[in-house]
Amino acid sequence: MDYNTPLDQNLVASQVSSTERATFIRKTYLHVALAVLLFVVIEAIFLSTPAIVKIGLAMTQGWTWLIVLGGFMFATSMAERWAMGSTNKNAQYGALILFVAAQAFIFVPMMYIAMIALGQPQLVMQAGVITLGLFTGLSAFVLLSGKDFSFLRGALTIGGFIAMGLIVAGIAFGFNLGLWFSGAMVLLAGGSILYQTSNMVHHYRTDQYVAASLGLFGSLMLLFWYILQILMSLSGD
Repeated sequence: MDYNTPLDQNLVASQVSSTERATFIRKTYLHVALAVLLFVVIEAIFLSTPAIVKIGLAMTQGWTWLIVLGGFMFATSMAERWAMGSTNKNAQYGALILFVAAQAFIFVPMMYIAMIALGQPQLVMQAGVITLGLFTGLSAFVLLSGKDFSFLRGALTIGGFIAMGLIVAGIAFGFNLGLWFSGAMVLLAGGSILYQTSNMVHHYRTDQYVAASLGLFGSLMLLFWYILQILMSLSGD
């Protein structure tokens, strides 16, 4: 099968035949899987590079971490716009690779702490299994129900601003947000998966599988981040 041949570039997935829609969805999730594989490879390279680990750990201190998060959000926004706005597949793949690399870098401190500082690499595997299970379940619910969850956009935007505000407050006043915040962020990530999966079906054209995979991958990694954070917190009790 030629994955470079578009099915119908003028219609969104919900407007094409079931066969074309199924092909588009398979392409999208194939690219999500490839993005995860690329993330694992890049993360392994980063963790085996002392200079990158040193920079990553240094950036978690104080207001520097907020700058990193701000830069990451900017890179995410640019990658999404790049992937969505361009009809050039090379540009779309470039945006996806940039986004995966940014995710891998932002994960360096947490991965280092879990796997090396705490000496519990099994936490990463456990978090990955839980994340994959939740991601699969939420995605299946949207695909099987056919519901449009685009109405979640406003709530997710507000939730994101509230989360950023709490992170800023935590840094400014030196308090730990704790498990309740991580749990709330897991719920936010779950909502994001519902929203992105729904967008894939109801709002993306059938030639935009790379852009659709970028949004899904971002939601997947957000869920993975906070599930791993919860497991790390529980392991320290």
